Amino acid sequence: MTIHSLAMTDLGRITTDAPPAAWPEATPMHDSYGRRINYLRISLTDVCNLRCVYCMPENMQFRPRRELMTDDEIMTLVKVGASLGVTKIRLTGGEPTIRPRVVELIRRMAAVPGIKDLAMTTNALLLEEMAEDLAAAGLKRVNISIDTLDPEKFRRITRWGDIDDVWRGIRAAEAAGLLPIKLNCVVVRNFNDEDVVDLARLTLAHDWEVRYIEMMPFGEITDFQQSNVVSFRQMRDIVEAAFGPLEEAGYDFVDPSRPFRIPGARGTLGFISSVTEPFCQGCGRVRLTADGKLRLCLLRDDEVDLLTPLRSGATFEELRALMRDGAYHKPWGHGLDQGLIAQGRTMNQIGG
Repeated sequence: MTIHSLAMTDLGRITTDAPPAAWPEATPMHDSYGRRINYLRISLTDVCNLRCVYCMPENMQFRPRRELMTDDEIMTLVKVGASLGVTKIRLTGGEPTIRPRVVELIRRMAAVPGIKDLAMTTNALLLEEMAEDLAAAGLKRVNISIDTLDPEKFRRITRWGDIDDVWRGIRAAEAAGLLPIKLNCVVVRNFNDEDVVDLARLTLAHDWEVRYIEMMPFGEITDFQQSNVVSFRQMRDIVEAAFGPLEEAGYDFVDPSRPFRIPGARGTLGFISSVTEPFCQGCGRVRLTADGKLRLCLLRDDEVDLLTPLRSGATFEELRALMRDGAYHKPWGHGLDQGLIAQGRTMNQIGG
């Protein structure tokens, strides 16, 4: 049986009862390598209000609404995950803030027993008006995508974005207590690789983490992505050429970001080396795509269809079995060194 055939049909009806105060004690999800799976990243939509060059084609065609999970379907799968030991949820997209009723959806997620950490990755364009409501609903923190501080270059990378909107969103997130602020920068050769120094300088005055991310290959724009990777070592060399040797700032092997600090800085720098020095041994995350597929590795096409069984009337226990068995088949690593490239989706369709 392949991983793609794990989805079931013609199952019993799903329960709509409210969750218990605590889930019955059960063995948390683990994969076949013994890694505990406690982190679920959920793509709320494949739609975005930007078109970043490393994420999707400019003429991207989005999925019809009927193919995407409803709020109630998302909540059912959140409860399934929580009952299997998921404690951390990150909301992604597309751009998660453009999903209708996202504040109420977060409020519902925050009330699920066992969910201890609820975060979001966003481009921040709508945070100025939404940050307070998101925090009040139960969102704990945000990662904000910002690949350059140059307004014109930002417009080129995003195809039409205004960086002033991002700055207003960052300030609103800070004021709302969505802390710590983490800024994500995907570094693209000959595009924004020289901007890593300006971004690093932000940590001198701000208690933020600036995170440099190696560009990863996906779908239709794989050739562009693969030919423009800037490695962790190269990024670090660029920063150290400007500021001198970086200090290590503690490292947790389950965190993909390797933290460093410019001596005397308030904030930190994180390097995420997904391509050249992967951190698969500590990976405890799976992803739920906006169309209800459990994706076992960001850079692999292996997925388990949860939405079809859910819409066909699967019981809560049957969905638990599907998610648990799917997680068990999580691959050890992404396989880029073996030439395995995810072709089925672009980044916005997966959820970063």
